[in-house]
Order: sequence, then C-alpha cells, then structure tokens
Amino acid sequence: MARPVPDPVRPGQESVWDYPRPPRVERERRRVQIDFGGTRIVDTDDVVRVLETSHPPVYYVPIAAFAVALTLGQGASFCEFKGAARYFDVHGGGGAVAERAAWNYPRPMPGYEVLHDRVAVYAGPMDAVVLGGETVEPQPGGFYGGWVTSDLAGPFKGVPGSMGW
Repeated sequence: MARPVPDPVRPGQESVWDYPRPPRVERERRRVQIDFGGTRIVDTDDVVRVLETSHPPVYYVPIAAFAVALTLGQGASFCEFKGAARYFDVHGGGGAVAERAAWNYPRPMPGYEVLHDRVAVYAGPMDAVVLGGETVEPQPGGFYGGWVTSDLAGPFKGVPGSMGW
C-alpha cells in the first residue's frame, strides 16, 4: 500500500508524517490528567512521549503516578523497537475496571530504557484524558494507543485501510 498524502499542516501543528521510524522518545512539558470511574487517577507533569511515523504520540507516565491500582492484565504484545509489552487493567472510582487499558515495557530494548517504569493508557476507556488542558481523542482503530490533539496533522494509522502504512 502506498503512503497516504499527509494532511496540510496548520500553524501550531506538527505532522505525524514528520515523525521518525524507528520511533523517538522525548520529554513532554504538558501535564497529563486521567479520570476514570469519576476519580482522578493520574495527575502528573512527569511525562515522556514516543513519536513514530503515521501515529499520534503515545504518552507514558510513571507507574507511581497512578492514585489507584493497576493490576496485571491478560495477554502481551511485541514492538520491534521497544520490545515485549505487558498489559494492565486500570481501576478507577466506584469499582470501575477497564481491562487491558494500559501497557508498559518491563524490559525495553536499548534506546527505550526510559519507558521501564512508565505506563501508557488507552484514552478510549477512560472518562477523560487531558493533555496540557486539552481533552484528547483516542487514536483510531482500537489497537494503537496514541492520543490525538488539535496540534497534530494526520492522517493517523488506525483508520480503515491503514494496515500497510
């Protein structure tokens, strides 16, 4: 499949088509707040993001930033760059549980060591995920965990027909 035509980039935006492959990890200055089950479960400015061609950034926060328990979930996956991932069930207020709604790399590959004690969260199952004051949208498709914000230009991997991107 041919690479799609990138969307026009408006002032203040960055194109996901300018992101590198292999992915790059960098510090993020914006605060992350996550609400689930009517409870704020994460509120931190200790954030890194992973940038990869065609994907909205994936944001990782310290496991210790969670005000609620994460329990080991079912299954695993593998990234050719970051290594083997494990999944977590996210617990929120009122007994809410989102199965496999977060993941991390317990033994990341060289170059991605900063992800060791960090967790990424799928935005879709949460009540709200806020990045720097903006409520994010989940990356299309359900498998990938990027967060779509107004400062990004796509199209984003995960939309129908994007499997070969």
